[in-house]
Amino acid sequence: MTTSTHLVRTRRFLPLFVTQLLGAFNDNLYKNAMVLYVVYSVYNSEAAEARFSAIASGLFILPFFLLSALAGQLADMRDKAKIIRIVKACEIAIMLVGGTGLVLAWMGVEVEQIAIPLMLAALLAMGVHSTFFGPIKYAILPQHLHDGEVLAGTGLVEAGTYIAILAGTILAGWIPVEVAAGGVVVTALIGYFSGRQVPPAPPMIEAQKIDFNVFTSSWRLIANTTRHRQVFMAIVAISFFWTVGTVLFIQFPPLAKNVLSASKEVASLFLVMFSIGIAIGSMSINALLKGTVSARYSPASVIVMGLFIAAFHQVCDYWPAHPGMPLMDVSTFIAQPLAIPLLLCLLGIAVAGGMFVVPLYAFLTTVVDKSETARTIAANNIVNSGAMVAGSLLAVGLSAAGVAIVDQLLLGAAMCVVSAWLGYLLYRAERAAKAA
Repeated sequence: MTTSTHLVRTRRFLPLFVTQLLGAFNDNLYKNAMVLYVVYSVYNSEAAEARFSAIASGLFILPFFLLSALAGQLADMRDKAKIIRIVKACEIAIMLVGGTGLVLAWMGVEVEQIAIPLMLAALLAMGVHSTFFGPIKYAILPQHLHDGEVLAGTGLVEAGTYIAILAGTILAGWIPVEVAAGGVVVTALIGYFSGRQVPPAPPMIEAQKIDFNVFTSSWRLIANTTRHRQVFMAIVAISFFWTVGTVLFIQFPPLAKNVLSASKEVASLFLVMFSIGIAIGSMSINALLKGTVSARYSPASVIVMGLFIAAFHQVCDYWPAHPGMPLMDVSTFIAQPLAIPLLLCLLGIAVAGGMFVVPLYAFLTTVVDKSETARTIAANNIVNSGAMVAGSLLAVGLSAAGVAIVDQLLLGAAMCVVSAWLGYLLYRAERAAKAA
């Protein structure tokens, strides 16, 4: 905690931290305002709502799969601070387009013909924005921080990211959509000015020719990670974790509306609990490991996560139906007998998830040479995004096949077993490397 407090007072960490916070906040304010408005105000079909939620998630993730190799090369071979300034300038233009889409949807102007395509185009562009920023936010840490500060810095970035997600999610569920449209533009402007304060981070290697072929460069990047068994196992384990997370995030809005008879504010509350839990887990694992990068607690953490998902499924299964009744607001929902157990299950899922994933990200920046960190993060983003797109498609397929939203939760619980096995293999590789 002393290390964390020290870091947030330094220019070598604070501007990056604030810029990352604002970017994550804006992503979630925009995406959730769009999804919640469409689910609750445009569509009236559980299948259509789940499909739109999955399409939105898939579009945001797709650039990570296609462009992460290019982003990683640029981050390792160019000044990272300069890339941040360019990326944050582009965010302003993207949010002007997205904000226009939100306003047109609120006005009811050709919602399905104009407003929704505009909103989805901006979401895709925000995915591109985050693809180029993603490798930098972790790869810059070993360059600006001392060796004993990297895990604390990684934990702060993770915890801060989910606090920002929390804030964006709360606002998306509570403020009018037209206010959200202005908010995303203002946040992009502030993010641009904070990004300009990040200290220079010149490349750690001599500038090389960049491979613009996204397929060959992506394959080469992923293949390169297999040289480090710990890194490769961490990437695979993180990917399974985010597949589970994607399935859950896709399900929250339609599950809240159609299974729990709850309003969009309650759907926002679910995402809030998830975000708080991830932040708690991120900081807790740093305290347990005392600054040491290790997967020691990862297998047990993700097994606990799976148990909480199964418990969440059971609570949803026993939730009483309210046919013909208006959707419950937050106060009415909290008064339900099963509401507190349900929220505690969500919190448990997220705390265990945060404890699982944070040390794995730290492996990516500490095992490899500092000149390779951005490309390693980019390789991780490629594999992660592929897994998340697969999770989105799986959710769409299960909904199309008529599998109830609540029963799809069991898929996430089952996948936690695989993640635990991968976490165990990573811990074995870690111990073998230390012994050698």
